[in-house]
Amino acid sequence: MSDSSTAVATPPGDVAAQHSNPHHARRWLILVMIGLAQLMVVLDATVVNIALPSAQQDLGFSNDARQWVVTAYALAFGSLLLLGGRLADLFGRKRAFLVGLAGFAIVSAIGGAASSIEMLLVARAAQGVFGALLAPAALSLLTTTFTDPKERGKAFGVFGAIGGGGAAIGLLLGGVLTEYLDWRWSMYVNIIFAVIAFAGSFVLLKNSETEGPRPKLDIPGTITASAGLFALVYGFANAERDSWSSISVWGFLAAGVVLLAAFVVIQQRAEHPLLPLRVLLDRDRGGSYLAMFLLAIGMFSIFLFLTFYIQLNLGFTPVQSGVAFLPMVATLMASATSATAVLLPKFGAKPLVSLGMLIAGAGLFWLSAIDVTSTYTGGVLFPLMVMGVGIGLAMAPAMSVATFGVDTHDAGVASAAVNTAQQVGGSIGTALLSTLAGNAATSFTAGKVPSAQLAAEAAVHSYTTAFVWGGWIFVIGAVICGLLLRSGAPAKAPEGASEAAPVAVHM
Repeated sequence: MSDSSTAVATPPGDVAAQHSNPHHARRWLILVMIGLAQLMVVLDATVVNIALPSAQQDLGFSNDARQWVVTAYALAFGSLLLLGGRLADLFGRKRAFLVGLAGFAIVSAIGGAASSIEMLLVARAAQGVFGALLAPAALSLLTTTFTDPKERGKAFGVFGAIGGGGAAIGLLLGGVLTEYLDWRWSMYVNIIFAVIAFAGSFVLLKNSETEGPRPKLDIPGTITASAGLFALVYGFANAERDSWSSISVWGFLAAGVVLLAAFVVIQQRAEHPLLPLRVLLDRDRGGSYLAMFLLAIGMFSIFLFLTFYIQLNLGFTPVQSGVAFLPMVATLMASATSATAVLLPKFGAKPLVSLGMLIAGAGLFWLSAIDVTSTYTGGVLFPLMVMGVGIGLAMAPAMSVATFGVDTHDAGVASAAVNTAQQVGGSIGTALLSTLAGNAATSFTAGKVPSAQLAAEAAVHSYTTAFVWGGWIFVIGAVICGLLLRSGAPAKAPEGASEAAPVAVHM
């Protein structure tokens, strides 16, 4: 397929790259399809969380079962991401993307029609399985579709904005669907996204084929990586309700560490490793993965505890709570698109990631000043907008750098590593910050006469404690990532690697 009509006034090397890219002429339409799929995956967590109380009342399940509606998805998604990414590399990104979309839609329909908690849990776990195939395929398609430096920056800005703001949009969408339709629409809505993205992608995408003999799947690596990630996510999920001294927490965490250590040893010796260590050991990619991991931890304190404060202390409805997060979404999207399209080609990722995390940390410190008398306008709105600026400034460039220079046949698993860093970071953030917040509330009420006022003050104190810890995580992350990431724009990606902007970026 000839793309010469789109290569006017571009250097000869770029013209050749565009001719070798079968997606170049349709790249912006492909971005829309990838964006829809990414939005569906990101929305799924918060849109379902908002609907859980209504689902619990309808199906009559316990509070313990309610947590499993969230955990079942997280376990399947987090533990299978690396396998999903490698399957996309081996069998074609288009195939993986379409199978992920179709499967996600089908099991979402099953979940929406659930007549029992068991049926809902199976559907949620299956969503995690197909999400683990879909998410890395989407990112690797973006990586291999956009090869022009300036266009690549814009594309990753959009993708990063969706990744950062999608969870907040999910709060609004979940509230609207639950309040005006039914909790089941928090599942059914995925079908709409998936059908549109599937139809468009089926027409627009061409499948990537592996040249020569197809490498064998690394079975020992797959088993140890999947089991290790499962144990880590499950251990941190148990920490939300059990003490850290419980074997259900430290036992699984220890098992996860041992299994992942075995995975690293296996990858050093495997002929066709699941995750080649060369993908992780590059300083820029390693710094980017770490940034995504720490951003996920810190962002948890924003979405979870601030949602509690807005609903329980300010008395907002679920719909109003979703609207309350929109200013953050707006500043995040503006910051993310500007960072990758304008700033990244000039300054590289190092100053943007570090500055972004510092700004996000400052926003959390500012937010920690709220008390029981604060209002949304006076105490929440402006810190929230500042955090949006910081997260967008850090997240989009980190995403872009995370796969810069990766061989095309490793693009899927490199993309999966980004999603894995986010998933594990979110699990750690959930467990760690919930524990810190709970301990803060207990300490605040110790020795005092119980009252409604004391309970309200203790709750706000627990939220602000989480905000302070989240802020410090961002600050420490800014320092560490600043030391890891290289200064300036990296050289052009080597031949055979996935093209990227001639800057310190690539996801």
